[in-house]
Amino acid sequence: MPPTRPLSPRAFVLTGAFRVICRNHRLLTELARRDLRILVLCPDTSRAQVEAVLSRPGPAADLITEVAYAAGAMDRESSFNPDVLAVLQDWRERYEVTGLYAMEETLVEPSGLAADMLGLPSPGLRASRACRSKYLQRCYLPELSPPSLTVPAHRRATVDLHALKYPVVVKPTARHASSGVLAAYCPEAVADLLGDYPSHETLLIEQRVEGQEFSVESLVQHGQVRFAAVTRKETTETHGRTFVELSHTILAGPVRIAGREVGDLLTEANQRILTGLAFADGVTHSEWRVTEAGEPVLMEIAARTPGDGISLLYHLACGVPLEAPIIGIALGEQVDYPRPRRWARQVYLEHQPGVLRDVTVDWPGERVRWIGEADLWPTVRPGEPGDPPTLRAVLALKPPGAELGPLTCSDDRAVTFLIDADDEAGLNRLEEQVRAAITLTVE
Repeated sequence: MPPTRPLSPRAFVLTGAFRVICRNHRLLTELARRDLRILVLCPDTSRAQVEAVLSRPGPAADLITEVAYAAGAMDRESSFNPDVLAVLQDWRERYEVTGLYAMEETLVEPSGLAADMLGLPSPGLRASRACRSKYLQRCYLPELSPPSLTVPAHRRATVDLHALKYPVVVKPTARHASSGVLAAYCPEAVADLLGDYPSHETLLIEQRVEGQEFSVESLVQHGQVRFAAVTRKETTETHGRTFVELSHTILAGPVRIAGREVGDLLTEANQRILTGLAFADGVTHSEWRVTEAGEPVLMEIAARTPGDGISLLYHLACGVPLEAPIIGIALGEQVDYPRPRRWARQVYLEHQPGVLRDVTVDWPGERVRWIGEADLWPTVRPGEPGDPPTLRAVLALKPPGAELGPLTCSDDRAVTFLIDADDEAGLNRLEEQVRAAITLTVE
């Protein structure tokens, strides 16, 4: 009688930049609670951070079973696919892979392919591909999109820039974190910009939409929305050509534009997107402008954990960590999630260019937490309805001695804080007080 092949250990795969695990490390404890081996697949640019984090005790070092790396380039479409699928072919020979989740933008597309290959819950092939391509979103969802023009690399010299309605926004179609996104006000300005992008990049030139920016975060299972809520955003566009996000506010009450309730307006429009992309299972983060007339216009949609500290904000706003239903959807478990009960906000402070020497906060019981290369983001404690407005954390994202430059993308930001309150007025007052209490020393 032939020997019986031993059962493969059950495992779950997390993909994406390792910094997102450092922000959302409850994902690890949720998986460990289910007695699953944790396999992490990162772009090779995460290697130094992975080694630094795993070299010391903590939830990452203690719970992660194996880390692998994939080579590719953020600005080259589908370039990570071969390496990601090669790693997954190896892992499925050694593990029983029961779930897979793309934490971050870079590996969304190959993660969708891998989940389809393994028969696991995922956004689906159309959604996984389109959510990584700004021009595909315009093609699939024209009725919700601004007028736009896709410019493949070889057509830059022949595109009719005078046919566009100005002002416009120029976007590299495969990047993320606001990298390379710039406003332009005339054909000559666009012509100057086109020569600054790498020669292989496809660009999107679209009519600039004026209006307040929002996002919709949703949990989707079997094509049905289990939870959706709205986050308001502020960016550097108010005083520059870039669109780097400076604050996120989770709305726990009604907000109206032109007499229309924004929450209802955007969750309905978000449902139309999910239907158009045949989105099946996972998390979405769609970004919108709402015009003065109250019309929603899609900026883009992502099929992964919302960026920055938005997951932490949902913990503050809803009282329950977001990571549990995220993992539940990826494993095919029935999930739900409560509505926001508190207003919650993350603020990024702007800075003068120079060398960062220190960050201090004059606040009772609070200190600045330095988030170095090997540090995980802190766990925040949510308040209860009726609690006073509260400062939850002040984080320095750059180490002392770091060179601080202009804010051209999300990675340039240096200091952030998180707050919550029962109402928007209390949240606004607290933000001003915390801003006054924080000092950045920059030479």
